[in-house]
Amino acid sequence: MNKYSRWYDYQDYLIKRKKNMTFKSGFVSIIGRPNVGKSTLLNHVMGQKIAIMSDKAQTTRNKIQGIYTTETEQIVFIDTPGIHKPHNALGDYMVESAYSTLREVDTVLFMVPADEPRGKGDNMIIERLKQAKVPVILVVNKIDKVHPDRLLAQIDDFRTQMDFKEVIPISALEGNNTDRLLAILKDNLEEGFKYFPDDMITDHPERFLVGEMIREKVLILTREEIPHSIAVTVDSMKRDEETNKVHIMATIYVERKSQKGIILGKGGDMIRKVGKMARRDIELMLGDKVYLETWVKIKSNWRDKKVDIHAMGYRKDDF
Repeated sequence: MNKYSRWYDYQDYLIKRKKNMTFKSGFVSIIGRPNVGKSTLLNHVMGQKIAIMSDKAQTTRNKIQGIYTTETEQIVFIDTPGIHKPHNALGDYMVESAYSTLREVDTVLFMVPADEPRGKGDNMIIERLKQAKVPVILVVNKIDKVHPDRLLAQIDDFRTQMDFKEVIPISALEGNNTDRLLAILKDNLEEGFKYFPDDMITDHPERFLVGEMIREKVLILTREEIPHSIAVTVDSMKRDEETNKVHIMATIYVERKSQKGIILGKGGDMIRKVGKMARRDIELMLGDKVYLETWVKIKSNWRDKKVDIHAMGYRKDDF
């Protein structure tokens, strides 16, 4: 037998081994209080931006799915709105949307920050997690911000509250220990279907992602009461054959006249900054040149009106 026949035998062995390989899949929910780093973790695992991020609490309002696929497994991560004590109908929607994932996933990642002590919000979530019928992994994020002794004390404290399947300290921002978290999730997967195509990274349509990117820039550039009061709808999105650009028309809704003035800015300078920053991200996502038009409109107290919440894209049918 010459070396070439041995090589072909080896290739045949690899092909047969690949065919006999068991494909695994599962759904993983990321749950926690607002601003603990859930979206940062999802984006890091996916290697690109799927969920918007800012330093404002309650940035995530919808469940965001990130689809991680390899040759041997597919993990569907669900980034959820931060669980908080709701003060309006939108808040009720967000909290119920997050808790609803406990009924539809195979594993729950309960994320807490390493640099903050356990609080009432964490305790409230833990009581719901105790009722979950799936494994719960405690993910202690932001370990880059604390001394190891403080981290160990934080872990010990949470362990007294619930029997977690695993406890994984990470830094989602810097990527520390996220490989170990991913490896544990892969080991816990069971044989299953490939739910989504290999090249699909999220189940959300492009219009949704465009609206979220615009909202993210408003959150980054504004302060005061603006972050919680805005919503963005994408009214039109189509290619202009003359300019060969994707023409996007979007509306930013606020609740009061003063908020509209803040977003527009002096002489329209703020809305131009929002558009410029959003356009860069949208072009990167679409791989196309974009012409973005934005309007700012007032819709009083929309967060307390179910019909308006539904019109903004926050639908109970989603959970």
